[in-house]
Amino acid sequence: MRDFVKLVSPACFVLAVVAAAPALAQSADTSFFLTSNGPGKGGDLGGIAGADRHCQSLAQAAGAGAKTWRAYLSTQAADGQPAVNAKDRIGKGPWQNAKGAVIAKDVADLHSANNNMTKQTALSEKGEVINGRGDTPNRHDVLTGSQPDGTAFAAGDDRTCKNWTSSTQGSAMVGHSDRQGLRDDDASKSWNSSHPSRGSDGGCSQNDLKSTGGDGLFYCFAAN
Repeated sequence: MRDFVKLVSPACFVLAVVAAAPALAQSADTSFFLTSNGPGKGGDLGGIAGADRHCQSLAQAAGAGAKTWRAYLSTQAADGQPAVNAKDRIGKGPWQNAKGAVIAKDVADLHSANNNMTKQTALSEKGEVINGRGDTPNRHDVLTGSQPDGTAFAAGDDRTCKNWTSSTQGSAMVGHSDRQGLRDDDASKSWNSSHPSRGSDGGCSQNDLKSTGGDGLFYCFAAN
């Protein structure tokens, strides 16, 4: 019996290693995720560069750090700097989540009615489903600062929490990661442009984002 155990145990060990290998490869192939958490300062993400760093850090922890990660965020023209369109900073695609499901084949597909962005596919870097409408707490409000076509808003009304530097006054356009809202209309079903943030602290605090069903989360895409 002892000889049998000696013969079988190494084989079981090899099988266990082989079984674990696809999970690692799957993480390395991930090219899209919804952040499992935000920096915790509401709409202050440390600017768009800080948001990119957050994407890179989460991807690194999940085993997909070899890629160049970009936050799906737009900025508005201000202080002599031109606007930045979210759609222009995320690469060409295709993009797939941590489970291997393709979200969109390219930028045009991502911003069309044919994309595969749903509550079940907008997974975190850990491959987890993010709470949506009807869950407690609801976390489906995703920061984008973008119009439905992925472009920035014109200068004027703040839609980016002062280009992602404010945790008090301002407002940020958010999308619904689960494609659900209070009404049966395009805005409520939009993954990237549903409504502006608001709240008693000024519109950009962490509490403000939570009060309308968010948590300061945003989308991350591999640009390469």
